[in-house]
Amino acid sequence: MTAPTANSMTPATTHEAQPASAGLPPAMMSPILGTYKRAPVEFVRGSGVYLYDAEGKAYLDFVAGIAVNALGYDDAGLKAAMHAAAEGLIHTSNLYSTSPGEQLAAALVAKSFADRVFFCNSGAEANEGAFKFARRWARTQGDVKHEIIALRGAFHGRLFATLAATDRPSYRLPFRPLTPGVSIFERDLRELDAALSEDTVAALIVEPVQGEGGVRVLDAGFLRELRAITKARKIALILDEIQCGLGRTGTLFAYEQAGIEPDMVTLAKPIAGGLPMGAILMTEEIASAVKPGDHGTTFGGGPFVASVAMHVFERLSDPKLLEHVRTTGAWFGKQLNDIAHRTSRIRQVRGAGLMWGIDVMGTSAHVVSEALSRGLLVCSAGDYTVRLLPPLVSTQDELLRGLQILEEVL
Repeated sequence: MTAPTANSMTPATTHEAQPASAGLPPAMMSPILGTYKRAPVEFVRGSGVYLYDAEGKAYLDFVAGIAVNALGYDDAGLKAAMHAAAEGLIHTSNLYSTSPGEQLAAALVAKSFADRVFFCNSGAEANEGAFKFARRWARTQGDVKHEIIALRGAFHGRLFATLAATDRPSYRLPFRPLTPGVSIFERDLRELDAALSEDTVAALIVEPVQGEGGVRVLDAGFLRELRAITKARKIALILDEIQCGLGRTGTLFAYEQAGIEPDMVTLAKPIAGGLPMGAILMTEEIASAVKPGDHGTTFGGGPFVASVAMHVFERLSDPKLLEHVRTTGAWFGKQLNDIAHRTSRIRQVRGAGLMWGIDVMGTSAHVVSEALSRGLLVCSAGDYTVRLLPPLVSTQDELLRGLQILEEVL
């Protein structure tokens, strides 16, 4: 099985081949701030589950924009939704109502535990907003409740409050002092039970699958215990499903697999098909504590982005797609375990749906680099974990091709 050539998937309007360096200045010369160590490749177009560089080389994508491009590339339905949205309003501000945002919020409520939705522009913003809403709600129970608790291995964003809840010493150290009142505890029920007994705790934030933290799937029983504790002690449970939500693990929301209902869920990444959007889903109890002026956003939930997100949400909530992710994901996990057995170069395999991590012998950066040179895009989730996040529409044949390359690299 071979990857499609540039010609086999080139649309009527083609891109003229250019030197690999075209449009790519050396990192030290780029006017873009160097907050990312970018790979030495420039992508100019995509089709299905493939990206193409300026020379026409195909790369099978197991990164999907870090779980953003759930529908792959050059999707006809998504493009049509964008064209249709562009015929309407682009922006009005949140001083006024527009129907796309109202319709999207209603769809999210209808498919979830939630009663209300707040739209913003990113995952970090969604988590920051959730922290504020949790504290606003907690204040209705007494002035001392304000602390936010996160778990070891968490990644919730790089803004000040979310950075304080992110377990990455190298990310945190240059920006101390961080936001006070945010603490990180071990993924241990006994320790968390003690921490949550404090009458100052307003909220606990948890990723059902810790993506940046090594693709660690939290046990359903553990999540149920945390829900029981937080509910009994009037502590808001926030589930960060920015990476693991919206179909990535085989159900629309990851919390469904534990049989619980949180107080808030934060979403982003795939929600608008690559356009910037985040969302906070919440119960009426939380929402009723938030008053006009408590929070805001200039662009969040604007008519253009919300209209596109409505199309994406309908696609991602399709039972057929979710079943595809469950069955294909189970098959994918088995293939990874088989590779681990054959190569002895994988120490552990973890994941669910189409969200997987493998702990490798050697560094993840080496595997990422070698895979790139062979036409496969993967990313890291720590120094020794390779993360695999293929588009949710990937077929078994496409996934098998990527697995073959990965095994060659290992």
